[in-house]
Amino acid sequence: MLKQLALLSMFIIAPAGVSLAQLPLGEASSAQEGLDIGVSSNEIAITSDFRGADLTVFGAITNADDLLLAIGQYDIIVTLEGPRDYATVRRKERVLGIWINTESMTFEQVPESYSIASTRQLDDETQLTALDNIGVGIEHLPLNPTGYIRDVGQLSEFREAYRRLKLSGGLYQKETSGVRFVSSSLFRASLRLPANVPDGVHIVRAYLFKGGTQVTQREIPLRVVKTGLEQAITDAAHDRPLAYGAFCVLIAMLTGWGASLVFRKD
Repeated sequence: MLKQLALLSMFIIAPAGVSLAQLPLGEASSAQEGLDIGVSSNEIAITSDFRGADLTVFGAITNADDLLLAIGQYDIIVTLEGPRDYATVRRKERVLGIWINTESMTFEQVPESYSIASTRQLDDETQLTALDNIGVGIEHLPLNPTGYIRDVGQLSEFREAYRRLKLSGGLYQKETSGVRFVSSSLFRASLRLPANVPDGVHIVRAYLFKGGTQVTQREIPLRVVKTGLEQAITDAAHDRPLAYGAFCVLIAMLTGWGASLVFRKD
């Protein structure tokens, strides 16, 4: 019985030893690169004296190739995308001496705010194609119109107008050197939230590119909330619109009556 058990153990152990010996050298270390990210704050509070805020995103590249890191083949893009909603762009024209809205176009579910930072200016044709495919960057955001479009040639014009209005209003921002490597694989990104940033759930996304090709991405939520009197007014306007409207009318009447008493001429 003991001899049979010894022979059986030899047959079980021998194949395992052979398979381990036949593994190619370094096969276990060929894992794909990954990303780990975190933010300096998970919630931004909007108060009466809110003038904007700075958000810092920290991250690390895992399973990175040391040689590719040394020659700068890794690129990081970090975006902060606000809540999505429909956006309407209107064109004004002068008719009989009066400027009026003549045409409009509505884009479906576009970010109300958008900030982007990267390690450098991404201008390679391969990188631009990759950004266009995944919709990353102000110039590459998908702006899809709703309804029937009479003149397709106006689509690019309205798209450019939408981007121009968002950039001039400070809701869309970009910084080509906003991401910096603090060590060989650790990086830090700085994003600016404007004073008119919309409240709601924002999404922080980090994209890793190797040689112009996207490798992976990570995302975490960021809450922007109103506090104090601003939150109370917002809640009243949404939850009790009739009472809120009546209160506003009452305040306007009292203000007008008080002004007439102060500035009346006897």
